[in-house]
Amino acid sequence: MAARNAKVFMDIAIGNKPAGRLVMKLFSKDVPKTAENFRALCTGERGVGKSGVPLHFKNSTFHRIIPGFMCQGGDFTHGTGIGGESIYGARFPDENFKFKHDKPGLLSMANAGPNTNGSQFFITTVPTPHLDGRHVVFGELVEGVNTLRSMESVGSMPHGETQAPVVITDCGEIEDVE
Repeated sequence: MAARNAKVFMDIAIGNKPAGRLVMKLFSKDVPKTAENFRALCTGERGVGKSGVPLHFKNSTFHRIIPGFMCQGGDFTHGTGIGGESIYGARFPDENFKFKHDKPGLLSMANAGPNTNGSQFFITTVPTPHLDGRHVVFGELVEGVNTLRSMESVGSMPHGETQAPVVITDCGEIEDVE
């Protein structure tokens, strides 16, 4: 597990047109298992999962975008919100709820109840305190606010269907020079 706070990127296309890059700092020191899962899914370094699909966010979509709430992705097995897989197997427990959903740009695990974390995640576009204690915050957006806003603009209420495909065209880890 990473001793430093890793940084990852996602290049985004909306409707097959490049929309920009999201750069996220992961809270590896405080939620190491959750951060390592996301980092490894960005790099694709763990190969193929139990589902027979590469454990990699590349070419997957943000399948659910609700303006004034969040952008959700990470279902690289089905692309609909019913799938996904962690580097640890299908699901893993909530690590802790140290960080609150108190601002836009937070990276948090999507789940289907307690201890059901897989690969699906969301990025908040506003503070979402009603999610505190239910979803593990494990990072934050450090670059790409305009890209996030562009993504948000193709979402819909109330269920979050997108008006155009929002695709992660590339992703990986950024090595900090320190």
